[in-house]
Amino acid sequence: MTIRLPARTAVSCSALCVVGALALVPGPVAALGGAHTTATGSRVGTGSAHTGPTPSTANPPPAPPSSSSPPSPPSTHATLDRPGTQVRLRAGAPGVPREMSARSWLVADADTGDVLAAHNAHLALPPASTLKALFALTVLPVLPPAVRHTVTEADLADIGPGSSLVGVRAGRTYRASDLWRGVFLNSGNDAVHVLAEMNGGWRATAAQMQAKARSLGAHDTRVVSPDGYDMPGQVSSAYDLAVFGRAGLRNTDFVRYCATVRAKFPGDGWAYEIENTNRLLTGADGVAAYPGLIGIKNGSTSQAGSTLVAAARRGGHTLVVTVMDPQEGGRFAVYEEARALLDWGFGATGRVDPVGSLQPRPTSPATAGPPAGARPGPGPAAAPPTGPSAPAGTAAGDSGGPGDALATAGTLAGAAALGAGAVALALRLHGRRSAPRP
Repeated sequence: MTIRLPARTAVSCSALCVVGALALVPGPVAALGGAHTTATGSRVGTGSAHTGPTPSTANPPPAPPSSSSPPSPPSTHATLDRPGTQVRLRAGAPGVPREMSARSWLVADADTGDVLAAHNAHLALPPASTLKALFALTVLPVLPPAVRHTVTEADLADIGPGSSLVGVRAGRTYRASDLWRGVFLNSGNDAVHVLAEMNGGWRATAAQMQAKARSLGAHDTRVVSPDGYDMPGQVSSAYDLAVFGRAGLRNTDFVRYCATVRAKFPGDGWAYEIENTNRLLTGADGVAAYPGLIGIKNGSTSQAGSTLVAAARRGGHTLVVTVMDPQEGGRFAVYEEARALLDWGFGATGRVDPVGSLQPRPTSPATAGPPAGARPGPGPAAAPPTGPSAPAGTAAGDSGGPGDALATAGTLAGAAALGAGAVALALRLHGRRSAPRP
């Protein structure tokens, strides 16, 4: 039996095939012309929403900072890249403290990561002993409190002249918890050297610290000496130190050590008292203790001046501040300027718009890599991605951008058109052959 179809009918059927094929093209074509990109780079259209990964909240301390808030838009990160003071006051909000003389400072909401105000947030400066916060973030998970170690002369080699010391002695056995108290309270570089040797060595620890900073989105930091001792090329920033402080608040051991005012340190058959050198915590040397202060870390060297990263909690709310190298007010000005920032921050919460975030900036997997100047070392590399990555600004489930979708549609349409032509030609030839001869 022969079925005869006019050519026009075949072409019409083929056109319907084209329409059907286009209907099968993935979502971007259907959304083409209706989707737009928000300031955060997320796509809004007819597709399903994308929820980014939530940072881990393992080992939370009492009332830990929230880690579920999304990063601030790239535009606010760009605001922090600008020099000078950055703040976005709403009507009726208090002005930032005028007494600030520090070369760099920052105040942020530790719960959300929102930066409330900052001055030269990414200015690279020597960090002094505030770098010990990064050291603790890196090594604390490896050396829990009960670990014991007998110190050798090699452990204490190469401690910089003029370093602050807690009194670690070769031949004596210490628990890691003793050494950690020596780090946080007395800022003992001798304790840092021993813990670093227990962790695999000085250079390995420095490399691990560099990787840890990078994983937290702290790209201004260059680690040369894990104890914060002044070394050529060793720098951090108010932004990075605030990132380290906020991350430390998620670790109960970190919080317990940095908030300790006084403790006993093992000596020759007896223990002597050591006191935290953070005057804002202890109220020593005429500096009034700040209510609700959690601590974190202070520092001071000839090159860095005075530095401080601190956190305080009030009314169920936590702030973190960094102050680097005040230019006025004497040796304790760093504490008074931190006090002013904390007072302002608690008063301004909910009355300012954030100028940035302590959350890591979104990075493209194709361009992500070690920061310029990072020192290679035997330390562990940053953790690899746990799942497939999508280009920045692309929602989960997208197979590509609109260009990819149009290319797919064009291919299908072309194939359908060629099929239609072939069918029409075949029917025409068949009609000629089956027509009655004269």
